[in-house]
Amino acid sequence: MALRLSLRELEVFVAIAEAGTVTAAAAAIALTQSAASQALAALEAGLGVALFDRIGRRLLLNEHGRLLLPRARTMLDAAQDMQHLFDDHAAMHLRLGASTTIGNYLLPQQIARFRQQHPEARVELMVANTADIVDAVAGFKVDMGFIEGPCHHPDIVVEPWQDDTLLVFAATNHPLAQGAVSLAQLAETQWVLRERGSGTREEVERLLLPHVGSFGEVMDMGHSEAIKRAVAAGLGVSCLSLHVVQELLDSGQIVAVLAPLPTLHRTLYRITHKDKGQTRGMTVFNQG
Repeated sequence: MALRLSLRELEVFVAIAEAGTVTAAAAAIALTQSAASQALAALEAGLGVALFDRIGRRLLLNEHGRLLLPRARTMLDAAQDMQHLFDDHAAMHLRLGASTTIGNYLLPQQIARFRQQHPEARVELMVANTADIVDAVAGFKVDMGFIEGPCHHPDIVVEPWQDDTLLVFAATNHPLAQGAVSLAQLAETQWVLRERGSGTREEVERLLLPHVGSFGEVMDMGHSEAIKRAVAAGLGVSCLSLHVVQELLDSGQIVAVLAPLPTLHRTLYRITHKDKGQTRGMTVFNQG
């Protein structure tokens, strides 16, 4: 059967889907506006359907376009890999997303190893909370994501990546740092926690609330670095990854709160879109 579409047409289609106009898409992929318009027209003619709703100058994906988009992206990724199939020195381009704790404290070491082994590779890293990383993977803005909290998106494949330990801690001069404390004392104290939507916040609530019932007054902060510094200054008690607080523990600025709690373990996850093709860069990075 003769093919009724081309990779160039799919490239134009994806660019328009991302940019919203033919003019912006043409500029992004170094085509003239006329050539981009012709490519889209040829693709729609070949498929026998319109892919966009035209609203003024903007083009919005319709039902057909939304169905085609993930398949088009997968095919373009596969074509890029095929283009460099026999070139071991071809530059890999990897777009990663990571929730805050992973992006700031865990993933940099793996990225460094990857770049040492493949200095020609290009890596982009987006760091945000878990919900935003899930959205980025679902929208094909990143090739894969690494998250701390649960993910129930129907289009996302979730795999265990690493184990992590959480620690309840306070400043060395905090009242709850002077010896063993009860769960009731822990529940009533001032807490400093990550914002809602953060994977760490969801995991802290999942692991701690069955034991303490509820938190006392809670101050939300959007970054783990700010939380551990605030706690070290005596602002309250918190619970973060051991990777995040290890430096302050070692320096004696904070201590573990001695409450009758089990060891707080959680699983960190790697996520990809179910329609995302496995690129060479993704394969090599995951092997590291």
